[in-house]
Amino acid sequence: MSIGNSGRVVVEVDPELKKELYASLMRDGLTLKGWFVKSAEAYLTHTTQMTLGFEKRQKKEAANETT
Repeated sequence: MSIGNSGRVVVEVDPELKKELYASLMRDGLTLKGWFVKSAEAYLTHTTQMTLGFEKRQKKEAANETT
């Protein structure tokens, strides 16, 4: 699937899945766009590279130096 420069995302899904998704979103007071953006942002936030723990170690070492 090509990736264009517009802000549009086009996905082909099973019509029954689409119907169920829209019904569920409507029940929750959400739009497809709002749900997608929120879900995409959460996905990107939680799938970024994990930290190596240097900050925790530095804080621990600093705390040990002051005691």
